[in-house]
Amino acid sequence: MRYLPLTPEDRANMLATIGAKSVDDFYTDVPDAARLKGKIAGLPDHQGELAVERHLTKLAAKNRSASSGPFFVGAGAYKHHVPATVDMIIQRSEFLTTYTPYQPEIAQGTLQTLFEFQTQVASLTAMDVANASMYDGSTSCAEAAVMAARVTRRKKIILSGGLHPHYAAATRLLAEAQGLTVVQLPVAIDGEGELAKAVDGETACVIGQSPNVFGTVTDLSAVADAAHGKGALLVSVFTEAVSLGLVTPPGEMGADIAAGEGQSIGNGLNFGGPYVGLFSCREKLVRQMPGRLCGETVDADGKRGFVLTLSTREQHIRRDKATSNICTNSGLCALAFTSHMTLLGGKGLKQLAELNHEAAIELADALGAVKGVEILTPRFFNEFAIRTPMDAEAVLAMLDEAGVVGGVRASRLFPGDHLGDVILVAATECTTADDIAAYTDALKEII
Repeated sequence: MRYLPLTPEDRANMLATIGAKSVDDFYTDVPDAARLKGKIAGLPDHQGELAVERHLTKLAAKNRSASSGPFFVGAGAYKHHVPATVDMIIQRSEFLTTYTPYQPEIAQGTLQTLFEFQTQVASLTAMDVANASMYDGSTSCAEAAVMAARVTRRKKIILSGGLHPHYAAATRLLAEAQGLTVVQLPVAIDGEGELAKAVDGETACVIGQSPNVFGTVTDLSAVADAAHGKGALLVSVFTEAVSLGLVTPPGEMGADIAAGEGQSIGNGLNFGGPYVGLFSCREKLVRQMPGRLCGETVDADGKRGFVLTLSTREQHIRRDKATSNICTNSGLCALAFTSHMTLLGGKGLKQLAELNHEAAIELADALGAVKGVEILTPRFFNEFAIRTPMDAEAVLAMLDEAGVVGGVRASRLFPGDHLGDVILVAATECTTADDIAAYTDALKEII
């Protein structure tokens, strides 16, 4: 649709219709202190199209691409290589629509890819059944919490101190709005095991993360035993899906629900999204699973086909009976995930995970050898926390001047928790020996 600006007569007619004398009169409910008066400093009222394009290009040039140099940022979003084949597949016109096909039983290709997606997620997490995707990892975590409350008919949710704070915030937002109580354990680099001590007879679920936000890998089997002993569920969360190619998956640790982020496989870094949530659970819990689930069947002629088997979201059933109000399935991101997983295969995923772990070990060895740097994460996959003898924000700023994007300062994720000298550092298969050398050399100059 073309943009057609309103004329003064249009505005006058609209204001007259609602009984306002001026635009300012229309906004009288907005507090005076919150209303802008005059111009915004540095921002002209208007410019020609060419001038605007040049100005925005100049601003964009200040950004640094994650692929343009040494890059070690993780903390829930990871720079992985996405094969060109993935983009070729998802841009086929059969898939790249402006919206999810509104008659899903007719769109057999879409349903089949979602079925394959579910199968891959269930296999990856070692769980019985997976749904056809959620918004992202944080909302998957939140949906898992309220699902556990429905299953157990209890109202207490316990979050580990290593859960990604964005996941914790999304969970609190959804759970507390439904009258649930959320208990957050103290921030800890290696404290997932504390969940076992926190569970009691009122607990609906405990939510642990492995690798956690500090990169610590933890076997949650003991937590699962403790939760089950009290009639509660274990929700196992992950932000780095590639890790499941190497570490013990949630299902093998006794988790009842697995929730995580699938961006690492097939999807670009896309700082902030769109992402793709992964969600799986035990078969006995499937009736309380949010979102929707595709199933395989045969038609009247015995031909193989796919259908939406379970759709307990409010678009399909009465709102008061719905398990969630999620209204998309991140379909194209799920397709990218499925395409990349298919290209990798089980053997390829393991090899990819090994490359990530090897790169992280090389990085940790190099950084740990820098005088004054301490590796804080005891067991890690491709991400770990380091402590520097200087303020982390200052260190990262100087690294940036040296052309190295050195990671995420922990105080950005946990303000006020005395982590001002801690940096989260991630390495993937994209991390080269030259990248590690550049980081190490720059850090030696700074400290």
